[in-house]
Amino acid sequence: MARFDRYILSQLLMLFGFFALVLVLVYWVNRAVVLFDQLIANGQSASVFFEFTALSLPNVIRIVLPIAVFAASVYVANRLSSESELVVVQATGFSPYRMMRPVLAYGLIVGVLLSVLTHLLVPLSITRLEQRQAEISENITARLLSEGQFLHPTDGITFYIREITVDGELRDVFLSDRSGGREHVTYTASRALLLRSDTGPKLVMFDGMAQALNVESGRLATTSFSDLSYDISSFIGALTPGERGIKELSTLELLNPTPALEAETRRTAGQMIYEGHGRISQALLAVAAALVGFAAMLVGNFSRFGRWRQILGAVIAIVVVKIIDNTFADIARGDPSLWPLTYGAALIGFALTMALLWISARPGLFVRRDRTADAAAGVAA
Repeated sequence: MARFDRYILSQLLMLFGFFALVLVLVYWVNRAVVLFDQLIANGQSASVFFEFTALSLPNVIRIVLPIAVFAASVYVANRLSSESELVVVQATGFSPYRMMRPVLAYGLIVGVLLSVLTHLLVPLSITRLEQRQAEISENITARLLSEGQFLHPTDGITFYIREITVDGELRDVFLSDRSGGREHVTYTASRALLLRSDTGPKLVMFDGMAQALNVESGRLATTSFSDLSYDISSFIGALTPGERGIKELSTLELLNPTPALEAETRRTAGQMIYEGHGRISQALLAVAAALVGFAAMLVGNFSRFGRWRQILGAVIAIVVVKIIDNTFADIARGDPSLWPLTYGAALIGFALTMALLWISARPGLFVRRDRTADAAAGVAA
């Protein structure tokens, strides 16, 4: 690379690192506060808190990188213009297309980093995070083992144990379930056991009675049982072991959905195909964001009043690209055959870059307007 390219690239990467660090810290602190409230309230240790925040970092970084790459591109271009470095470079014969070469290299570097995150690190971190959440959810069942206290683990549920033996057997159990709306069920049992199963923790009650009260009719039905299994995972938030979400699947699985994956993730084939192509398009959008931000700052001639119009135009341009991306995403999710729309926003960003470069290569379009604006500003001063 030429010395100019290395200089611009170093400036872009340095400012990109600064903006990325600031944005990651802001997002991470917000996430950490929520995690701190949840985990400490459940009696978890500080090590679990730091583990969870570390596992959430790859996804946070994935979110902020496109913002950071655009902010760094605009900031560097504005600083080069304010310090007249762009004017000097243009005077030596560098066209706007030639000045975009280091910016393209910068966008590709960030695109590669984003690809590593979206295809590898984020799915792995989410998988591990879901596993740890499932483990902690099942460990929360220990909070139910409190003798002589009426506990309310969730709305509509009341739980009571008179005694816990040294063998872990629960004596004289009372469980009131009013979460059904029209029907309130009260379980009483002389003894019970808290067991784990493939579908989550279960409360197995022995020698008891179930009383179901219909709220509307006031009718009470009583049933005696020798043993009864009650699923308590519904009110402690336990997850089904082995069941993955769409964010945990590899990109190859997402691009080739099967009925088994649809049943496992509870998502349609269109949603999975969109997610797979969306991971690829995120890297292209990062490249487009870098190019659009820098190209917008090259439009127009030098003005001692700054380039606030170009900055505003760059922000508007990237917002429009993002709106288009969201619109195409909604369409692609509904129809698997329309997955090419996933790349539409990135292509529009590249086309917008070329249009901005074509305009900036013709400074005569803005000479008269800029002189009129400067004269009017001088008269007002």
